[in-house]
Amino acid sequence: MNANVIPFPSGQNGYNPSNGVAVLQRESRAERAATLTQRNAQEIERLPFDLSALEDEGVFINVDATGFGLLDRRLDWQALGVQLPTNTDVNFTPPRCGLLPNRYRRPLLTPVSRAHTALHKYSYQFRLTETLFETPAYRWVPWRAFSEFEAAFQQATESMNAARQNVLDDYEEICLEVLATFRRVAMDSEQRLVATGAVVPEDFVERVVRKVLSAFPTREELQRKLQLRYQVGVILLGSEMLREQRLAAEERRHLEQAEAETRTTRLHLRVVEQTAQQHIWAEQERTRLQLAAEAEERQREAEVKERLRQMKLDAAREKLQETLSPLQEGAAQLRAQIYESAQAMHEALQKHDFLPGATAKKARQLARWFRLMNFQSDTELDQLLGQLEQLAAKPTRQSKRRTSNATVKAVLDDIIQLCYRDANAVSQPNRLAALEL
Repeated sequence: MNANVIPFPSGQNGYNPSNGVAVLQRESRAERAATLTQRNAQEIERLPFDLSALEDEGVFINVDATGFGLLDRRLDWQALGVQLPTNTDVNFTPPRCGLLPNRYRRPLLTPVSRAHTALHKYSYQFRLTETLFETPAYRWVPWRAFSEFEAAFQQATESMNAARQNVLDDYEEICLEVLATFRRVAMDSEQRLVATGAVVPEDFVERVVRKVLSAFPTREELQRKLQLRYQVGVILLGSEMLREQRLAAEERRHLEQAEAETRTTRLHLRVVEQTAQQHIWAEQERTRLQLAAEAEERQREAEVKERLRQMKLDAAREKLQETLSPLQEGAAQLRAQIYESAQAMHEALQKHDFLPGATAKKARQLARWFRLMNFQSDTELDQLLGQLEQLAAKPTRQSKRRTSNATVKAVLDDIIQLCYRDANAVSQPNRLAALEL
């Protein structure tokens, strides 16, 4: 069905405005047209234009069949054994052939034609909408005819699916049949080309067969690409587009506001986190400084305690030194006196070559006196003086006296050597220099 005129509701000039705004807009457009054309406003014809009937009482349908180009293939002239003339401006369009036998190909193409026929049967064509849509594919189907169209389209779809399944079941036999047919065509083409004097490659037949085999649809392509469907469209009016734009702008504004609030919240949270982190760092730094100060205080306290302990030790050592110093000086003075006595006895022994009686007596007294004054237990000096006391006894014979004098001299040398250091120290001035033994 074709229709270029749409029935409108009754009213003045077929248009009944529902509010005063429409009347003002209509009169404004009429006055503008009258001004531009230099005519009277009453002479301007008010032409009605209303798409509400198309919008409310039907829907636009488009039958879309895709993938059926797989069933055809364009052949080149050489594959048909035709040698076209060269250097000519005449165009020769190569023919097309079906890749499937007709008993399989036609059942696949017939449902497509039936679907388009059903669309044309139950729909209307409007040149105005084709101009607005910029495509003649969509046709207007009223709601009262949509059920019949859908039933017819469903039958066409079931027929196409059954035909496709038949092709898939006999796929190997179809491939062999098609290849055999094209092999015969290629052999005939080779003979015709040879007859015309053209140069024919040795693998001409196999080359044609390979081209056909590469173009032959696979099972997956037949199952996936062959589709028959219908698309539904509605009119999108300019006012609705403006409303959608306003809604989109409003929604965009809400989104921007929500994003701004989200950014503000995130910034606030970031500031709070940074403040808390800085507080934690400050607390950690304060704790660290406090611990360091406490450690330094403990170290200073330990140093002060160590210094006090050292001072106490030094004081005790000085006090002990003050206590022991008179005794040490007394012992040194005792050794000095023994050194002087031993030196005198040594000189008397060298002078007289024997130990005089007074000197021997003095040696014996010196040994007894040292034992009484030996408060530091000087064992070595005690042993030497003990030997000197024994040697200072009166010998019985002259030979023994000479031997005894030599021994006494050796013992006196040891005593002098042992007491030399203390005698030298006593010679220096000190607080016990006036001590007399």
